This record gives sequence, C-alpha cells and structure tokens, in this order.
Amino acid sequence: MTEKLVEQRVLQAYQCDRYGYVRPLILMNELQGVADTHAERLGCGRTYLLEHNMAWVVTHYLVDIIENPREGEDLSFITWPSAHDVLRATRDFEVRGSDNRLLVRATSQWILIDMSRRRPMRLDENLPYWDIIPERAWDRNFEKFQDFIPTKTHTMKCRFDDIDVNQHINNAVYAVWATESVGYVYRNQHKLKRIELNFKKEINPDTPEISVDVAIDGLVSYHKIKTGDTEHASVVCTWANL
Repeated sequence: MTEKLVEQRVLQAYQCDRYGYVRPLILMNELQGVADTHAERLGCGRTYLLEHNMAWVVTHYLVDIIENPREGEDLSFITWPSAHDVLRATRDFEVRGSDNRLLVRATSQWILIDMSRRRPMRLDENLPYWDIIPERAWDRNFEKFQDFIPTKTHTMKCRFDDIDVNQHINNAVYAVWATESVGYVYRNQHKLKRIELNFKKEINPDTPEISVDVAIDGLVSYHKIKTGDTEHASVVCTWANL
C-alpha cells in the first residue's frame, strides 16, 4: 500500500532571498527531491529507470504559495502519487509548517520516455505497479496556457551548474529564468505567490544562452522560454505586493 512521503527540512539563510522568503530555485528543487525519493521507494525511480534506459519527464508543475516559507522554519515536505493513466502520472505535494499549517500546495504531471528514441512509453507496460492515493493537494487540470504578446525579451545564460545528473537543464532553473525576467525593480517590490510551468521541449545543455519573452499585467507575468524560434516552456507567475 502506498503511503505519503514526509521529509523534514529547516529553511536555511542561504536558501532564502533578501527578505527571508524561500528562493524559487530551492522550493522547486525540494519538491523535485522528495518526488525522486518517493519514486525510488515505489520502485519506479532513477535506479530502475537507468537500468532500463528510461526517464521521467515533467510536463507541468503548478505551485500555489499560500504563505511564503521563511528562514528558520521547520518545514514538512509531503508528496504522493495521486493519479495515473496509460501515459501520464500525477504527483501532488504539500509544504506544511511546524504547526501543520499549509504553506504550499502543488501538483505535477509526468510522462515516461525512452531515452534512445526520446518517445513516450506506456506506464503499465514498462514500470512496476504502484498504488495511488486519490487525493489532490491542488485540484487543477493540466491545460495549455494562454498566449500573449511580449513587451520585452530577457536573455539568460545556460550555466554549467544548471545541468543536473540526468544531463539536462534542471527543471528548477526554468523557474529562476521566469522569475528573474520580470526585472529587478518589479521583483524587489513583489513576492511570488504562484508559479505554473508547462515544459514543452528540453534545452540542450551546451546551449550558450536562452531568451525569455515577457509580458506583465499587474500582478501576473507571462513568460516564454525560447532558443531561436523554438519554445521550450511557458510559464505564468502570480505575485503579491510586498
């Protein structure tokens, strides 16, 4: 029987921004970390996938920050598989404070790919069976994001440290590119409340730079992460005034 995974963390100063809130990079990496650990325990994690030349690829991450985790807080990162069909698996998350108050809720969608052919694979034919917990942290559908007309383009570098052990740009880096692309002044006056990512095509690790098309409408910012004419991810961020 599948049980939720719960891991404790104390948020350190180096993991926080200038106002003491968790950095988007850290939050996304911690979610990824507990997902990896749980998948490993369920028998469908990195060890099994490497043996069979397969990989999990995330298509959507939807993260709702109800209350920004702050430096020194004792946090519980909780995750569980909430659904799966022939080709797609859904994994949900919660981040709770020491008094069990809900700080962050998130949901994500994943597909399994053949690493040689870069093609999706059936879950039921290629992975050990795992039970789901039919409970949603955030009951959202995984939909295409609305298009927008950019008002500026921000250029970002692909750094060596952005590449993870799977030899691709780490998923959390896309969140950094999006949140940085609003510019220093806007970022300095707002805190992130929601980030929704739709991943479309991986970026080659030796790509020297990427462009982020941006449009800001009040407390919502829209982003397209691109190399040339190829769109790799679409991101929508919701902000609150500091």
